[in-house]
Amino acid sequence: QVHLAESGGGLVQPGGSLRLSCAASSTSALGAIGWFRQAPGKEREGLSSITVRDGKTFYKDSVKGRFTISRDNAKNTVFLQMNNLKPEDTAIYYCAAATDATPLVHIANLRTRSYDYWGQGTQVTVSS
Repeated sequence: QVHLAESGGGLVQPGGSLRLSCAASSTSALGAIGWFRQAPGKEREGLSSITVRDGKTFYKDSVKGRFTISRDNAKNTVFLQMNNLKPEDTAIYYCAAATDATPLVHIANLRTRSYDYWGQGTQVTVSS
């Protein structure tokens, strides 16, 4: 069992930035950690993921250039730097982990059902 804990959410004005953190209890059996979000009345969507072993990164097209995922393996922590935030980015942001048995294509496609462990989420609100 892997436990994930997100932090860093909050209220930010349009055009502002936030950095989310996801601390994992262990990464030894993980293939990747990703970030997802769910806005009210909408389905959960994948934003970005990073492989644990070699740091390959994947992004949803709509956040490329604004969001950057990174990792600190020594601290079992993955970050999501979000710049130029827009009101439509308002959502609960979740980090999730896929096991090392997950095919890379599923990790890259950011399929929610390919990720086995989920954090509790952190609220991001973009509003003036």
